[in-house]
Amino acid sequence: MLESTIIIDAREHLLGRLASVIAKELLSGQKVVVVRCDEIVISGSLVRNRVKYAQFRNKRMNTNPGKGPYHFKSPARMLWRTVRGMVHQKTARGQEAIGRLSTFEGIPHPYDKKKRVVVPAALRVMRLKSIREHTVLGVLADSVGWKHKDLLKKLEDKRRVKCDSFYQKKKARALLKEKAVAAAAGELTKVNEVLAASGY
Repeated sequence: MLESTIIIDAREHLLGRLASVIAKELLSGQKVVVVRCDEIVISGSLVRNRVKYAQFRNKRMNTNPGKGPYHFKSPARMLWRTVRGMVHQKTARGQEAIGRLSTFEGIPHPYDKKKRVVVPAALRVMRLKSIREHTVLGVLADSVGWKHKDLLKKLEDKRRVKCDSFYQKKKARALLKEKAVAAAAGELTKVNEVLAASGY
């Protein structure tokens, strides 16, 4: 059953495992939006992953590097490229699948007020021993030349303040409703009995 769009909060997910689940969803026709890509995790220390990225950057066209392969520095594009390698993107079906994917650092405007989900099979706490080292993708990206870490932190701090105030208002509304229901409980007993008899 396809939903309109699945919004995945990628915080503390392992890159490869998350990408494989996303790829499968995309190929089945599901639209997927991934937020907080800067907080995705890769197993291994930062030093190890920096060395691996440096080796990856050496892979280029000898005569004209401008023709690719391209080495993305932003965490969102790193995830996008990882998923691209899993959807057979040189076919029409693969191109359509990768077109259904959107990736973002942080949680931008329309998605901050929508329900977000996680992928339990890809969570670090489920898949990686606590003694193992891991690298946060945003830290790796920052160390190889991504320039927007500070800007993202500022925007995320603003978003968290707004979300907290919204949540406090929501709690207050829920408390008022609870009190109102408790106050009217005596008057509603007969009505509730009739509704229960009707199957409500």
